[in-house]
Amino acid sequence: MMKTLGLLGGMSWESTQTYYRLLNQQVSQRLGGLHSAKVILDSLDFADVEALQQAGDWTALGDLLIKHALRVEAAGADGLIIGTNTMHRVAPQVEAALSIPLLHIADATAQALLEDGIQTVGLLGTRFTMEQAFYRERLEAQGIEVLVPNDDQREQVHRIIYQELCRGLLVRNSRAAYLAVVEDLHQRGAAGVILGCTEIGLLINQTDTTIPLYDTTLLHAKRGVEWALT
Repeated sequence: MMKTLGLLGGMSWESTQTYYRLLNQQVSQRLGGLHSAKVILDSLDFADVEALQQAGDWTALGDLLIKHALRVEAAGADGLIIGTNTMHRVAPQVEAALSIPLLHIADATAQALLEDGIQTVGLLGTRFTMEQAFYRERLEAQGIEVLVPNDDQREQVHRIIYQELCRGLLVRNSRAAYLAVVEDLHQRGAAGVILGCTEIGLLINQTDTTIPLYDTTLLHAKRGVEWALT
């Protein structure tokens, strides 16, 4: 029997629609016929989330996600996916408030890296994801060394996410800028690069570079379906 996945979305809605498509595609590929994913979606207003992020009020953000996660659980979800890397900053608080499992995006990413024998990896994402410890330490606990872009590059990567990708804007110069950062991380020793923001896969993908890219949205959705079907 297929389990029902709860999905906290809207952070941003651009990547949430990708999650929904990938979850259904994965189920269809595995089960065939007319099968699709059982999903309960609760979509937040990203403007509210972003304001609290900028204020550094992670306590309020944790409370907000707990409220929505409990609503999804009450609606009948068997497990929870938070459809954003950055908001896994409060994943421990959310997980502690639930009686259903939380499927962590960094664990799905680490699994893919370990399967491919990647020991040193670059990390792209929001400033919060690149600079705070919550994501990096989750990978380091698995024995994976994490490299991040330099300060100017981090500012550029962060700006493009919030000012362009979260608004559905795909700019050619921004794609070139991201690929330059990927190349720099590779030159510094990264055997692969994590697309550690769920919108980055909208801008660059594996066809753009020979350096292995790990799209966290795809990996998270794949892990969710594996869990739902076991």
